[in-house]
Parts: sequence; C-alpha cells; structure tokens
Amino acid sequence: MNSTLRTFLGGVAAVAILATGTIGAQADSWKYAFEESLTEVQGVYATKFKESVEANSDHTIELFPYGTLGESADIMEQAQAGILQFVDQSPGFTGALIPEAQVFFVPYLLPTDQAHLARFYKESKAINEDFESLYAEQGLELLVMFPEGEVAMTTKEPVRSCADLNEVKFRVMTNPLLVESYKAFGATPTPLPWGEVYGGLQTNIIQGQENPTFYLYSTGLYEVTDYITYAGHNNFTTAVMANKDFYDGLGDGDKKVIEDAAASAYDYIVEYQKGLADSELKKIMEAKPEMTVTVLTEEERACFKAAAAGVEAKFIEMTGESGKAILDQMKADLDATKG
Repeated sequence: MNSTLRTFLGGVAAVAILATGTIGAQADSWKYAFEESLTEVQGVYATKFKESVEANSDHTIELFPYGTLGESADIMEQAQAGILQFVDQSPGFTGALIPEAQVFFVPYLLPTDQAHLARFYKESKAINEDFESLYAEQGLELLVMFPEGEVAMTTKEPVRSCADLNEVKFRVMTNPLLVESYKAFGATPTPLPWGEVYGGLQTNIIQGQENPTFYLYSTGLYEVTDYITYAGHNNFTTAVMANKDFYDGLGDGDKKVIEDAAASAYDYIVEYQKGLADSELKKIMEAKPEMTVTVLTEEERACFKAAAAGVEAKFIEMTGESGKAILDQMKADLDATKG
C-alpha cells in the first residue's frame, strides 16, 4: 500500500471512529485495535480485556480487528494521535519508533519453552520497567507484552541449513533487524505488508515467510507453501499499549480497572495457548497431508546460531548503549525466570 493511499485510509478510519463516539479522558466508549482477527490470539486477548473492563466499570470497549482501520502503521498513528485509546502491535512494527524494541528479533535470545516465556514476560524488569519508559517517550503507555508462540518458517523448498535459504525471497516485516537476521541466514529478505503475503507466495514473488503456527493455519498460509521448519530461532511477541495522554488523564479507579484487565487477560492468554501450536499443526496436516514438517536438530541449527551472534552485534550497533543495556537486562531476566 503506498503512503498516500495509506494516509488517506488512515484519515477515513479516523473520521469513522470520531463519528462513533467521543474521544477523551472521560469517554465512556474506548477504542482498541489489533493486528489479528477476533478468533486469533490477539483477538482472544482483546476480548478478555474488554470483558474485564466492562464487568468492572461503566465503560465499554469497541474492538477493531486487523484490516478494519488499515495496516499496522495506521493503527499506531491513530493510537499516538489519541483517536484510539488502545492498540496491540508487535515490537517488529514498533521498531521504527523504538529501535530498542528490535531486540525481540535477536535470534535465539528467547527460549522456545512457553512456561519460561510466560514467567519472563510477567516478571522481566526490561519489559515492565525499561521498555515502559521507552514507550512513554513515544506517547504510549505500555500495559503488557505477551508471547504468541514459536515462529516457524514456511517455504516452497525444504530448509535444513542456511544454504537452503540462498536466493530465497523471504518476506519479513518492515523491521531493520529482522532484515539483518534473514540476510545473515542466507536469504533475500523482502519487506511486504501483511495483506500482500498470501498473494506473494501464490505468485512466487516471495518463496518464504515466518509466523507462529496458529497463524499459519488461521490465515491459510500453509495452502501456498509446502514446508514448515522449526529452527527455534524466535518467538512472536506482541505489546498492548494505551495512548499516554488518555491514560494519564484517567482517575486512579479507571487506571486500576485497566491494569487489572491487562493482567487477567495475560493469565488467560497464556493458559489459552497451551497446546495451541500442536492442535493447529494437526489441523494443517489434516487439511494438507503432503505438507512436510521439520524440527531442525542441534547440528542443523548450528549455522543459524552462528549467524545470530552477528545479528546481536548489529542490534547493538543500531541502538547503542541503550540497546545494549536492554539486551543485557533481558538476558539477566531470562536467566532469573528459568524456574
């Protein structure tokens, strides 16, 4: 989507929202946009958040799933402008605003163990203190970050090593560090808006992409690729934010309602995701029995892990002392939450 059209659509969306309710600190109706459908992980979280807020206050929340208000950049602009009260967006897209958020794309930083991840996101100083101040500088109140599952690569040809990604046009989010990661892995990283990914795979404009398993099924991506590969290199992270001016203007009671809703929805989504990847992979195999699923061995992961060191160094080069401090704190937090 070109920038002129995106700006136009964003403006149309803004007018539509303003027409549906009053925006401001005293609004009874709050707007919440996210990057997935209502039945996907972000949508399930948003629904629980909405239920909690509405059960414990007089406020109502209107949910806007992916596509209803434009692309990811549109909903972030609307949240920063105060048109939306809440937004759920991956740090992958937020990296342009907050370079340190790209840390979530340092390969092999995050573990694949979901219980460990759940403890980490809940208890991490880096996430709950350091990132909170970085988001605040961009007019955003960081409410919570949560994991959405191990990222899998889907491709048209088998991937057993970095050499198998040579000359593969691999779709990535418009995130500089993710671009660097797939360069280091040997692929040709190709940034594309989400809306163009299915068609791009179908027409061979791209030959690969990455996403959590549940998303491979819900979006039908398995239909246009033949191989699913788990290299253990990353876990998809998402962040729920409020417009900071809106949030700061609330009374203590309303702030507590929001904080409690964020916390209870977090606990719910962690439990909801237990076994989700396995169940969705089973659905993929039932729908497409010829799909080849590979979990790389430690030996096969060696080249990817070797490349990760260079990507980590690139992250520090991009973000300086601030990024290094975040990275070091995350490593300390991950160690402290091993259990």
